[in-house]
Amino acid sequence: MVARGLSFGAVAAAYERFRTGYPVELLELVMAYAGEPIQTALEIGAGTGKATRLFVQGGIAVTATEPDAAMLAELRKHLPANVTTVQAAFEDLPLDASYDLVFSAAALHWTDPEGRWDRMAVLVRPGGVFASFGVPIQLADPALKEAVRAARAPYLEDDGVPSPDGTPADRPMQWPGTELQQSEWFTDVRQSVIERRLTISAQDYIGQLSTVSAYVLLPPADRDEVFRRTLQVLPETVELNAEITAHLARRH
Repeated sequence: MVARGLSFGAVAAAYERFRTGYPVELLELVMAYAGEPIQTALEIGAGTGKATRLFVQGGIAVTATEPDAAMLAELRKHLPANVTTVQAAFEDLPLDASYDLVFSAAALHWTDPEGRWDRMAVLVRPGGVFASFGVPIQLADPALKEAVRAARAPYLEDDGVPSPDGTPADRPMQWPGTELQQSEWFTDVRQSVIERRLTISAQDYIGQLSTVSAYVLLPPADRDEVFRRTLQVLPETVELNAEITAHLARRH
């Protein structure tokens, strides 16, 4: 899983071009949960800075960390020079500082589960906040979703990332909330959903898929064929279920 998380550098420009950003409602959710000003934040797996820029706009001093050099180079093109950037995996970060907030946007599942929360607890100051969130790339129309799945199936049965701890999709609390509830370091675990729908062109939807690890790892000829077949079953524009599921917890 960790190795799969290092596959994005080849598509860094497409990731920046096609992946959706995060709305101000997410920043407001995290700030309200914190209940006090957040001055410093550490981001794990910043990618091209989609979430970084939201928290920077909130006046927070963000240290953005990312293991992939190409993704980090793309991030630096779009963020002010005063944002601190560090090329490092979560597992390699120095544990010599703690922050008001540690957050991860669609990247926590790429981290090593061994000692994950012990390490996290060092990075979040006592009373500080941990937040994890992401936007799954999902078609809103179930019939269209099934048509795309059938078009993809000969080459790729599932394009998602399985729950890291095996939590079934119908459980009220999803990962990483499930692990946070078990951790001795964190309390007041919450799961919140920000509803959102987006309408984009079919071509842009394919652009989004091109940044998903399951497609990145396909042989190029297979990937091209999957995208060709997918485009054939899509209308000119598609509606995405772009809801954001956020998990929040407070450090003891």
